[in-house]
Amino acid sequence: MKVLPPTLRPDKRYLAFELVSESPVTRDELIREIFSAASQLLGDVGASECAIRLLAFEDSCGVVRCTSDRTGNTRAVLATITNVKGKKVLFHVLGISGTVIGATKKYLEGADVFNPQNSHI
Repeated sequence: MKVLPPTLRPDKRYLAFELVSESPVTRDELIREIFSAASQLLGDVGASECAIRLLAFEDSCGVVRCTSDRTGNTRAVLATITNVKGKKVLFHVLGISGTVIGATKKYLEGADVFNPQNSHI
């Protein structure tokens, strides 16, 4: 199976966010909650069209990737998340960028959320 050339791949956007919570939330708990909220709000087809991925999450800051034409849906999914494993949380989207590095430099300055050497992508 051939890989799609870059000109045919869908564009992506990167949402930098801050998670305000009562107590610390783990990455795995957050991933489960994001996918659950996306499935409930958009349905399985809509959630797959958004292609939401949690790229980085550390110290209550992180980066979420989605397709460029579904940023509004992705923001809505994040806004509907009010608790994670019984802990009250609030998502604050700091900004949207076209690159991961741009999102971290512009919106998450000082937070070591994304380190290209330790990437989990």
